[in-house]
Amino acid sequence: MNIIPHRDNMLLLDAAEAVDGKAHGKLHITGEEWFLKGHFPGNPVVPGVILCEIMAQSACVLLAGAAEGQTPYFTGLDKVKFRTPVKPGDTFETECEIIRSKGPFYFCKGRGSVGGKLAVSAEFSFALVPKEA
Repeated sequence: MNIIPHRDNMLLLDAAEAVDGKAHGKLHITGEEWFLKGHFPGNPVVPGVILCEIMAQSACVLLAGAAEGQTPYFTGLDKVKFRTPVKPGDTFETECEIIRSKGPFYFCKGRGSVGGKLAVSAEFSFALVPKEA
């Protein structure tokens, strides 16, 4: 919470940490999340865009210090592949890394899984933008 500005209802991590240059995040899906209410009635599935947001939020732990006084904004998603649906009762785990940076832009790749089974993979980018006073 010291690194990313998200709060309820958009803080989508139970925990995140940086280990050996990689970000590891975790979110347990309870079934009560706002994004499941209509996606899909009787067969709730976490929307793909939410899975991508969870990966991006977890990657922000790699910016500890660098992001101070700035807000990370998503700037792109590429090579996104969805493999396995994420449903209530699942614990979604991420592993992300920064593969390069240029100025305020950071380029990452990430994977999200449930029980070791790949659910989503993607490359994504974001920019650090100074917070407005």
